[in-house]
Amino acid sequence: MQIACLYDGEVTMARGTNQKLKLYYLVQIMLAKTDEEHSLTMPQIIQELGKYDITAERKSIYLDFDDMTDKLGIEIVKEQKGRETYYHVASREFELAEVKLLIDAIQSSKFITEKKSSALIRKIKKFVSEYQAKQLQRQVFVQGRIKTMNETIYYGVDDIHRAISENRKIRFKYYQWNIKKELVPRHNGDWITVSPWALTWDDENYYLVAYDGASGKCKHYRVDKMMKIEMLEEKREGKEIIDQFDMAAYAKATFGMYQGNKEKVQIQFPNRMCGVFIDRFGKDIIFHPTDEEHSVFSVDVNVSPQFFGWIFGLGKEVKVIGPESVVEQMRKAAEEFMENYEI
Repeated sequence: MQIACLYDGEVTMARGTNQKLKLYYLVQIMLAKTDEEHSLTMPQIIQELGKYDITAERKSIYLDFDDMTDKLGIEIVKEQKGRETYYHVASREFELAEVKLLIDAIQSSKFITEKKSSALIRKIKKFVSEYQAKQLQRQVFVQGRIKTMNETIYYGVDDIHRAISENRKIRFKYYQWNIKKELVPRHNGDWITVSPWALTWDDENYYLVAYDGASGKCKHYRVDKMMKIEMLEEKREGKEIIDQFDMAAYAKATFGMYQGNKEKVQIQFPNRMCGVFIDRFGKDIIFHPTDEEHSVFSVDVNVSPQFFGWIFGLGKEVKVIGPESVVEQMRKAAEEFMENYEI
């Protein structure tokens, strides 16, 4: 309840205990309770502020609206509907469609745990009004999706970014799953020391691209399998190699981030399947027609069992036709595969 006080013959409203926070709470109220389809009248705004023990008069709120627009970039729109005047937020940091995209990315990301996905989505929904948040909730499906169980991955990514920023080496222990569904150390639990240069995304997993000084090569590691990451005092190595390293080309040429010998292969396919190869290798590949219904193209790939599996999965009309050494490797892989099904 608001209490009127008399000072020098003028009636004023008693100041609430949170008066200094009036602008802060006004911003929160307008962001949470208004959008393009939902507005508040001035009495409703004053009532909402009262819930935080804040008293306000129309004139002071008008001035606050000006500050919100000029200083905070939050535009308040005034609309007249009959005898009532309504106010709502016109623009936000993120549009509803952008928030939907962010939530979709979090939901579909396998490396973000179910628990962290729910927490991130709760935070992101604060960018929209409570009415829009309810609309988004109908699209949130986190439970039941395949998600990583390694909660430390977020801190690992942060540690790697910091090491890259500060030009320092890192060391870590690399793990793998065993048949008991336990993460166990690889390489006898020894520390792996590398120079981190980039993080990349492939097949729904984060990978670190690093220079291994011991072998003099660039290698990659799945971040969710990296544990106990520590930043070292030593400066990074391998800049001259990384400067010649094309990360985009590497990602396109590598299947499932499994390494193999790099070869320029020729692939023949029916024209109706051209989209499969454009999606995988990009629009820079050049198709050469072999007849009215088929074409062939050349592309650099890291030849590995995963590459063969990808080709097999496209069906018998897709063929690797060169070089002969790769064709022979595919033929051998197919024979070994069929041996599992001999009667």
